[in-house]
Amino acid sequence: MLNKNTLLKDYKKKISEIKKHNSFYFNQDNPKISDKEYDDLKKEIILLENKHLFLKKLNLLSKIVGAKPANKFKKIRHLKPMLSLSNAFDKKDMLDFVKKIKNFLNINKENVELFSEPKIDGISATLIYQNGKLIRGLSRGDGVIGEDILENLKTIDTIPKIIKNKNIPKLIEIRCEIYIGKKDFLKIKDKFANPRNAAGGSLRQKNPEETAKIPLKYFAYGFGDIEPMIFKTQSDFLENLSKWNFTINPLTSIINGIDEIEKEHEKINQLRSSLDYDIDGIVYKVNDLNLQKRLGNTSNSPRWAIAYKFSAEKAITKIKNIIIQVGRTGAITPVAKVEPVTVGGVVVSNATLHNEDEISRKDIRIGDTIKIQRAGDVIPQVVSVDISKRDKNSKKYIFPKKCLCGAETKKELSKSTRKHDAVRRCTKGYECTFTAKEKLKHIVSKEAFNIDGLGKKVIEQFWDLDLIKEPSNIFDLNYNKIKNLEGWGELSINNLKKAIKKSQIISLDKFIYSIGIRHIGQENAKILAGFFSSIKEFSKLFDLKNRKKILINLVDLDGIGETQVQSIENFFLNTTNTRIIEDLINKLIIKDYVTQNSDGKFSNKKLMFTGGFKDMSRSEAKEVAENNGGKVLGSISKKLDYLVVGESKPTKSKIERAKQLNIKIILEKEWHKILNS
Repeated sequence: MLNKNTLLKDYKKKISEIKKHNSFYFNQDNPKISDKEYDDLKKEIILLENKHLFLKKLNLLSKIVGAKPANKFKKIRHLKPMLSLSNAFDKKDMLDFVKKIKNFLNINKENVELFSEPKIDGISATLIYQNGKLIRGLSRGDGVIGEDILENLKTIDTIPKIIKNKNIPKLIEIRCEIYIGKKDFLKIKDKFANPRNAAGGSLRQKNPEETAKIPLKYFAYGFGDIEPMIFKTQSDFLENLSKWNFTINPLTSIINGIDEIEKEHEKINQLRSSLDYDIDGIVYKVNDLNLQKRLGNTSNSPRWAIAYKFSAEKAITKIKNIIIQVGRTGAITPVAKVEPVTVGGVVVSNATLHNEDEISRKDIRIGDTIKIQRAGDVIPQVVSVDISKRDKNSKKYIFPKKCLCGAETKKELSKSTRKHDAVRRCTKGYECTFTAKEKLKHIVSKEAFNIDGLGKKVIEQFWDLDLIKEPSNIFDLNYNKIKNLEGWGELSINNLKKAIKKSQIISLDKFIYSIGIRHIGQENAKILAGFFSSIKEFSKLFDLKNRKKILINLVDLDGIGETQVQSIENFFLNTTNTRIIEDLINKLIIKDYVTQNSDGKFSNKKLMFTGGFKDMSRSEAKEVAENNGGKVLGSISKKLDYLVVGESKPTKSKIERAKQLNIKIILEKEWHKILNS
């Protein structure tokens, strides 16, 4: 039986993983795991919440929608939040969805009329029209705040700039999905990883003229705010959009009953590979807009809609070879080189084998005929081996016990689970040339130093030319040597110089994340930066005596567990790691981490919220509190300074508990008075 602290650490780790992958998906258009793996992770979190009430009360999963927008464009609040959809994976899930709708609405009729439409795997955006004129265009962002990408959206010719019709609402917010057709993508595939990445990258171009060169398309599918509301059904809304010259997906239907739901799901799944755009399921919505309004939303998804996902697309091919790759944390990853095969409209020549245990469990061998699946835009994986087609002289694949650098590898023992890691790792850190190169790629990435013009391919090139071997080398580049390289003109070199110079000023949390300590993601880095406050204090980790004292204190930090502490210790036990990080620090200006607004209305105060607010969402209220120097807690304790009570359905037990502990209670009216004072 796992204790409460272990469960909490596991839960928060999974929440952190979800946030990280949301950022990869929504901000970078570059998912690192498949849709199925993401959905499985989400299911694990929901299961933990359902099993343990204290985790459910933290309500962390429901607060996550999308990812916070990047800093490239102006941030604008959506008129109405762009929520995520709940997922269904089989007939049972769809039966549950319909049953919940009937229970909520307290209706007994056999069928609830649904509207179905393909779920496009593209980039979500919203178009806002005032008196028929397009005045704003936003990306999804985190669902509450998006990026102003109007000028880039205007480059899509088929998006109406003016709606020429007498019967349009004064204000209408139209949701759409931006994509690139599969055929169009083939013409530009050398520049982008996949169609979704191409669409997302194009919409985030600073120069709309560059966006205009990319063949973007869209489907309008939904709405946010409408004043006045003139539609009665989802089908009525889309019919009017079509009349107003918006592009509507032709594969929409009105559905009644579970049999029709299943038939439609199967029908569209069969069409899937023949379509010129990627889809990963069908969205089913309650057609009646009045019923939609009554059903409302949970904190992160509507009750009246669900995405019924397709299974991953599969194909048969043959393994030509198995190669080993080394990641930035020393992870040894086997990859199958396969005979090229088309899966879901994409030609595939590699498939991940995950780890040593996976190869043993499935008995995967060179020369095997295999079934692979591609879910989303990540590298495909091996589903199964066709033993009947195996060569009689086939030999078991022996996983190498050494890294490509020649060092011994090992499987680490997790302190929390007491189990060995499935992944074998090289422990040499920067001493391993393969790990060191991957760490460099991580350091220059967007989430780290964010050095424009110094991407993965350039790092590979500069590594081979001995221009960059360690992070500090980035700031001592020999630009005279670069001048002689193909593709490097005066302009590109000057741009690189500026980007590198700009990156020399970095915040402490970004620096900690950048150096690539295993298990230290962006959220952990912020927690550590808050603890150390300055690079001077952080540098005390380099000294063994200081490090031991510091590590004891780190265990008490909320969000930092034994796994992270052990990882920090292992990293700095390696003298090469320490020397390289010290050299890097000497090239930088690392800003102190400011955790709170000392001049805010709630400076150094701890708050908790209960009940809904009339004029702002609870998420917005929490953000306002944090922006005013406060820290928002998830449970009531003596540490709490204020319990802020909204007018809508506050929890009585929380109010009573606050009174018992003499915690100041702030009602919604008083909350607004404080903010406006």
